[in-house]
Amino acid sequence: MSKIDEKFYDRADEHINLSNSQVKGNVNVGEVSASMMFGLSRFNAFMSAIGCKNAIELENAKEKNIKYFTTQYEKMLRENVQDYIDNFEKYMK
Repeated sequence: MSKIDEKFYDRADEHINLSNSQVKGNVNVGEVSASMMFGLSRFNAFMSAIGCKNAIELENAKEKNIKYFTTQYEKMLRENVQDYIDNFEKYMK
């Protein structure tokens, strides 16, 4: 991930707050997670496409883009799971 801008966590918190509000509406947490991941994947596909001149260029960049996004997601997920391990009692009250 490149340098984090000053609004990075504010934007992330907005997504988390939306998901939390959906869970409070008696929607299964797994369903909310699946919807959020789909939305993220759809947005990242759009992000990949806007940098291309045509579908062929997007096809040629496909594996590079997928590798980038999955690598970044895995890194962030590992960091956040470790944070929950380190702060389990505090977060899971």
